[in-house]
Amino acid sequence: MTTLTTPRLARTAAEPAGSRPKRHYATHLVLIVLAVMWLLPLGWSLYTALRPIESTNAHGYFSIAGPYNFDNFVTAWNQGGFSKYFWNSALITVPTVILTLFFASLMAFAVSRVSWKFNIALLILFTAGNLLPPQVLAAPLFQMFKHLELPYWFSDSGSLLNTYISVIVVDTAFQIGFCTFVLSNYMKALSHDLTEAALVDGAGIWTQYWSIIMPLCRPAFAALGTLEVIFIYNDFFWPLLFIQNGDRLPVTTAINNLQGVFLSNYNLLAAGATITVIPTLIIYLVLQRQFVAGLTLGSSKG
Repeated sequence: MTTLTTPRLARTAAEPAGSRPKRHYATHLVLIVLAVMWLLPLGWSLYTALRPIESTNAHGYFSIAGPYNFDNFVTAWNQGGFSKYFWNSALITVPTVILTLFFASLMAFAVSRVSWKFNIALLILFTAGNLLPPQVLAAPLFQMFKHLELPYWFSDSGSLLNTYISVIVVDTAFQIGFCTFVLSNYMKALSHDLTEAALVDGAGIWTQYWSIIMPLCRPAFAALGTLEVIFIYNDFFWPLLFIQNGDRLPVTTAINNLQGVFLSNYNLLAAGATITVIPTLIIYLVLQRQFVAGLTLGSSKG
């Protein structure tokens, strides 16, 4: 008679008698400390935003005296004009993420699924571009956009300055390298039998890319899309450099409208900062499962 042994029973039989499973106390301790370090500023900002400035001035920031309400959030929303700035951020973030993932997927497909002489060299070139500090290119890009003449029906400044296109182009260029690196590694883990079978059936390069590889990369796109939305949404440097019209600035600059001339209401500023965090938090919570799957699936493919 043949006896079937399950993997769990096999591991149990292999373990010495009296042994206990390892408990990773150090790992849990480090994770708890890091979680507290990340959550403490957000929690403190939310706590400060819920307190009126009069209560803070009377009892200090490091006190627990009430009352607590949402008046600072209402004032920050109205005074900061967040509804308009949220729309500006959407006009910059959505096209940038779509263009970045599309161009990065094309480049990743070329360097990972197509055998040719310069695929490794191009991958290194795109990855090395992430090592260049953005501030180094600030002055050259500003001058180039300033002297690039455009019709006034397209740009009221007569150049690329003070347009969303300038920010979209630069953000896309700086993010393509990182996305290409991640997507190329993910595409390399996919079985080459899929594209070889499609090639035998007469599928061209575009069909292999669009109909076979792209659907399999949805988890990776979800993970990268979540990261890119957070990166671009939180970008403060490029919009402030290229956009001079305050009505076109993204939401990350709306907090400046809450600054006083001589004094600053830090409770109001905390409420404004908390409002700007809400969209990225919602996006992460909605795409959390896809985000985790995109980070782990590539490592489990053989």
